[in-house]
Amino acid sequence: MTKSIINERDFKTLKILMNLVEDLYSQIVREEIPHIKIPTRTKLNIEFDEESEVWVYGDRLSERSAKRARGAYQLLKTAYVIDFLKYQLEENRSSTLRELYYISEGWGKAKFREQQESDRLIEDLEIITDVQREYFHITPEEDGANIFGPIRLRERLRSGDTREFHCIDDVGEKGYPIPSNVDNLEFIEHDAKMVIAIETGGMYARLIENNFYDEYDAILVHLKGQPARSTRRLIKRLNEELKLPVVVFTDGDPWSYRIYASVAYGSIKSAHLSEYMACPSAQFIGIRPVDIEKYKLPTDRLNDQDIKALESMKTDPRFDTEFWREQIELQLKMNKKAEQQALARYGLDYVTSVYLPERLTEMGII
Repeated sequence: MTKSIINERDFKTLKILMNLVEDLYSQIVREEIPHIKIPTRTKLNIEFDEESEVWVYGDRLSERSAKRARGAYQLLKTAYVIDFLKYQLEENRSSTLRELYYISEGWGKAKFREQQESDRLIEDLEIITDVQREYFHITPEEDGANIFGPIRLRERLRSGDTREFHCIDDVGEKGYPIPSNVDNLEFIEHDAKMVIAIETGGMYARLIENNFYDEYDAILVHLKGQPARSTRRLIKRLNEELKLPVVVFTDGDPWSYRIYASVAYGSIKSAHLSEYMACPSAQFIGIRPVDIEKYKLPTDRLNDQDIKALESMKTDPRFDTEFWREQIELQLKMNKKAEQQALARYGLDYVTSVYLPERLTEMGII
């Protein structure tokens, strides 16, 4: 079996997965009801880790047990998934989350009803094994985001070869597509003074077109909405390894505040990876409720879902700070939200000539 495994990391990953299966088998041999315990994934079970300065899962556990039919089916599906991952690791193959869902069509009673179910089981395995899904050779379906700016990278290719490129001179107008596993990237050299993570494609393109990256020596990262794990991991690496300050530029609504939270604090869904992906020093430079008034921005009224999301943030420990409490209350009182591109009411250059320089100066970054 081990002869077909191409590297030590795959061998270790496979061993961890097989240990999980062997533990379930041992429970059956001991005539115990097989079960698996995993941390409860809710905002009530995340706590701040003082050492890493990120939000991680607490001590609350839930149990998947064959005591009930639903739990037994979950364990059956877990066994099928591990068997499939074993095949991938041994054969040096990979698949997407979407492909895994469709592959289960041939698993009889172990098939998944919807992709959300298979995605969640992969997350369960990450938590139980403390191994990232990329090490399972499982990749996301969505296209990656992009990076543009004064930095030279070296990428290790699938073939084992490497290539170097500069993220201004050697890339297209959208920059370099961030790969699913950014730990295959090496930072060679850079002239950057900051990293700006940007929610929307339109604003990312505006900062490139207006040469903001050149004037302020900024690495621009397109978050592409709620950022992929690879994007968050890259931002953390840029911050920690290159000692670059990070700011997150988003719209002014609760969904965008959650985008910032996932970059800075870690997301509730993937709190088991917060230490690996979250960037606790990242600052919010997006549209604040106070900015809507200060810059007299065009706005939309909050809808019912917006209000519900803001109320939910009041009980989210990641937002339990004086700044966020004040901003949430102000936005609910104003009943307004605004987009990044609302700054264009003053012209296409306003965001790069006025708004961002003012905010970056307030933060002490420029």
